[in-house]
Amino acid sequence: MSNEETPTVVKDQVKVLTAKDLASDQDVRWCPGCGDYSMLSQLQRALPEVGVQKENIAVIAGIGCSSRFPYYMDTYGLHGIHGRALAIASGLKTAHPHLTVWVATGDGDCLSIGGNHFIHTLRRNVDINVMMFNNRIYALTKGQYSPTSQHGQKTKTSPTGVIDHPFNPVLIALGAEGTFVARSMDRDPKHLKETMIAMYRHKGTAFIDVLQNCVIFNDGAFDLYTNKETRDDNVVYLEHGKPLVFGKNRDKGLRLDGFRTQVVSLSEYSENDLIIHDSKSKELAFILAHMNDQPGYPLPIGIFLDIERTTYEEELEEHIARAKEKEGEGTVESLLFDGQTWEIPGT
Repeated sequence: MSNEETPTVVKDQVKVLTAKDLASDQDVRWCPGCGDYSMLSQLQRALPEVGVQKENIAVIAGIGCSSRFPYYMDTYGLHGIHGRALAIASGLKTAHPHLTVWVATGDGDCLSIGGNHFIHTLRRNVDINVMMFNNRIYALTKGQYSPTSQHGQKTKTSPTGVIDHPFNPVLIALGAEGTFVARSMDRDPKHLKETMIAMYRHKGTAFIDVLQNCVIFNDGAFDLYTNKETRDDNVVYLEHGKPLVFGKNRDKGLRLDGFRTQVVSLSEYSENDLIIHDSKSKELAFILAHMNDQPGYPLPIGIFLDIERTTYEEELEEHIARAKEKEGEGTVESLLFDGQTWEIPGT
């Protein structure tokens, strides 16, 4: 069934929800050729495919080029302040668990000023979907280096080269006990849409690091992985239950040598010798995540980890229910005068 034919039930009637239904009446104002267009387009295609009702979708953003996202979605949305999108989204999901909440954030918005909100959202496992637009630069503020800018990269705030070593977003997400951690690319729209669908179906915080090109301030940052001439030899796709094979001729693979990955030729090894991807294995996810921009190794693209854990809002509801059962509904007055008060004599 195509996106255009996917039915959604609204008020006892069958409505055909399409990508066009999710597009707002606002002019999309990103630079021509920006990877953000791909992100917007694929989410608008993915959501009708899973059949979610439009009135049950909310898109939250912070500050940055990516954070214009809510304006272009004909859904509920909120353009927040710098670095606070995840805090807002967590509160919204906790108050309205029936909503499917999506967060549009950039590598600066998410990993710099919003870094604490990011790791705490992941450890809490709030059931929201976090799309991080990673162009390795601060683009809206005209080209300063970001937490994912590469060591030695020359920018307006690092004219002689960045001396900070970059964050690996996938490793941060795994280290914060994320339950769904993935990576995709703006220039692989099919894979991007499929990953978004998997994020929607995951119960808990779903995080995707999207390699996204900034044509103005960091053009070509990911050419090695997106250019048709070099992509196949430098990207390995992670598919659960399948061996890690890559190369233009599908003639190379990855095997484990102890706890380290090793690139091998399939003329010397068979697919049975290779790593079989297991998206339920935290250990394998960490091993693969360390292959980030390592010379001679392909960059893993796909779902590193997809596991189950109780969500934050589920446990919160249980706590509230137990408290009500034990103490009753309660009142504001009882909250304010519950015995934890004191008087200061002589005042």
